[in-house]
Amino acid sequence: MAVEQWSITGILITVLCLFIWGRWRYDVVALMALFASTLLGIVPNDQLFSGFGHPATIMVAIVLILSYGLTKSGAIEGVVKLVSPLSAIPSLHITALLFIAAFFSMFMNNVGALALLMPIAIQSTVKAGRSPSTVLMPLSFGSILGGLVTLIGTPPNIIIATYRQQTFGEPFHMFDFAPVGGAIALAGILFMSIVGWRLVKVRKTNAGSSLFEIESYLFEVKVPKDSDLKGKSTRELEGMLVDYDITLAALIHKKQYHPVPAKRHLLATNDVLVLEGGQEEIDKLVSKYGLALLGADSTRQAISHSENTVMMEVVLAPGSPLEEKVMEQIRFKANYGVNLLAVSREGKALRGRLKQLQLKVGDVLLLHGEQEHVEELVGKLGCFPLAERGVNFGKRKYAMPALGIFAVSIVLSASGILPIQTSLGIAAVLMVLLNIVPVRELYNGIDLPVIVLLGAMIPVGGALESTGTTKIIADGLLNMAGDMPIIVILTAILVITMTLSDILNNAATAILMAPIGKTIAESAGVSPDPFLIAVAVGASCAFLTPIGHQNNALVMGPGAYRFGDYWRVGLPLEVIIVAVAIPLILIVWPL
Repeated sequence: MAVEQWSITGILITVLCLFIWGRWRYDVVALMALFASTLLGIVPNDQLFSGFGHPATIMVAIVLILSYGLTKSGAIEGVVKLVSPLSAIPSLHITALLFIAAFFSMFMNNVGALALLMPIAIQSTVKAGRSPSTVLMPLSFGSILGGLVTLIGTPPNIIIATYRQQTFGEPFHMFDFAPVGGAIALAGILFMSIVGWRLVKVRKTNAGSSLFEIESYLFEVKVPKDSDLKGKSTRELEGMLVDYDITLAALIHKKQYHPVPAKRHLLATNDVLVLEGGQEEIDKLVSKYGLALLGADSTRQAISHSENTVMMEVVLAPGSPLEEKVMEQIRFKANYGVNLLAVSREGKALRGRLKQLQLKVGDVLLLHGEQEHVEELVGKLGCFPLAERGVNFGKRKYAMPALGIFAVSIVLSASGILPIQTSLGIAAVLMVLLNIVPVRELYNGIDLPVIVLLGAMIPVGGALESTGTTKIIADGLLNMAGDMPIIVILTAILVITMTLSDILNNAATAILMAPIGKTIAESAGVSPDPFLIAVAVGASCAFLTPIGHQNNALVMGPGAYRFGDYWRVGLPLEVIIVAVAIPLILIVWPL
């Protein structure tokens, strides 16, 4: 191989290893690959940022904005709430959730669809006396399956359609994926509703339950007249509590409850401090400052029912600014005026010195504070509510306009009157002009790490082709296949893509595998379309691990799942997908 081919191969192998290792987020790894390719002369300097203006990147961003608009408007909340009456019958409840999740995911970002459905799924399941883990993994899988059906359902479909247009001059259109993707989605949903949900490992989880049992680590202490804390300001108190890894959750002064006490308030005799922390640390504090430890029976009522305050469980989403941050760095109370009362990971409330805790995707946070501050924090920090308590994020008066704009854009693109990029772009602008998506929130719904990943990896993927590396890989796979039928090679491409997608981001998988699939088809003298469809299907079907798809990571914490739990359900599901996909691809997209 030439030097450039060795170089891009080395970069590709390094990228794959770094993606699997997971030490750095995928967008950072993608940027490293892009800059390394430029330094080695593989990607020309004038094409360094060409991926950020690529049609696929722009399309994904527009779809994310529209999904945010549909979510923000409350356009589909009414449909979601139809699920609750079915919760008494597990199979019917799960089947309804699967179909609704799949349908939503056909036309909006599947992460957004999951975020809409999680609260009602958790609350209705808990109300029926079952663990949320029975429904959350099926819900995640259903939302992923729905994305297979349409062009805008998932980023890999957009990437494959754009790649086909740039390579052959004609893209895949809105519903070109439907014959194969729809059948796969239906088969997957039927499996999950009949057999799959019974294979889920069910564990007890705090999600949706009685406020994480906060009474076990919330304490009330009274300031006696001879306490050393008397006369000190709230600011001074909070500085002292840091050493004990204790948080001041609230203050009761003259029977008035203050969830966010004024910093200048001077502690007085009989002031009651509501503290969050471990029993051992609380005991040390009480002993040192001569405090009186009270029973915490009234704490729960005070926190849950205080005026103008809300309690909310939220799950940390991929790409959140909080991801991998240490609690000590975040300072919820000081920076946002919100109390972080508890953290749960894999269904278990975390104890100990939380200030050194590093937050991870899927962690469930229990927030408490004034409604306005909590709502602002949830939107700003990329978290999804699991159990909303008196908070309504929808702007229901915009529901019908949002649905109308979106439906018209789909009809215009599907009928060929307008290109999909134009119709969806106009729809996004109209949502802004009508204030469905306020200008200040225009980019809130965009998953920036995914956009950066696409912008960085598209030039790297192009370099695989321009250097002839994909030709070498394709020829190698064909030589290994020998005289095997082309259907076996097509199946191998689908399985390889699915396997990569279980450990890589699905968009990165599509970018890397599309040129390989196309080159194999050309070398074998057959149509590239079946191979491109196989790559699109495989890139979107990540069911074996929690890291392959954002949705799987999101339900891991609330569902109390562990890494290996995904195999139990995902492996038979992927076998069914391959069995359904291959014959359908050959029928709909003949070789």
